[in-house]
Amino acid sequence: MKGIPDARPERWLGALALIVISLISLGNVITRYLTGGSFSFTEEFSVFLLVVLTFAGASVALRRQRHIRISFLERALPPGPRRLLIVFQALCGLVVLGLITWFGAKLAWQEYQWQSLSPGLGLPQWWYIVWLPVLSAAMLWRLLQQTRDRLAGRHDDDA
Repeated sequence: MKGIPDARPERWLGALALIVISLISLGNVITRYLTGGSFSFTEEFSVFLLVVLTFAGASVALRRQRHIRISFLERALPPGPRRLLIVFQALCGLVVLGLITWFGAKLAWQEYQWQSLSPGLGLPQWWYIVWLPVLSAAMLWRLLQQTRDRLAGRHDDDA
């Protein structure tokens, strides 16, 4: 759509994660119905993909200005203080997402160094964890884009 900011990589990643979760779950249900057993990998992959889906969706929501926030105060303020409030909101988000990115990267690196394996399938644990700092960094980028657009007046809040 024209005029709506896009986060195409995150949309594709989220859609792919949702499709794979659906296929894994469907396959598991059918297998359980027919054989009485289930695939052992479904829970581990599903949880991992759900985290990917959550962060990818949050990144898309940031870019499209669809995160929940109370904007009553923003609409009540004159332009100068409103800009300061937008910058303050962005700084708070940058701190939180920066900490998630930093500590997520640190954790992924430690898991790589320790050669930790996942409990269910015995895969390297860092394969799962590395997506946390990658997607939180994507959210950081989308937050900066959103803040730039809001400060430039390109995106007003929905009343």
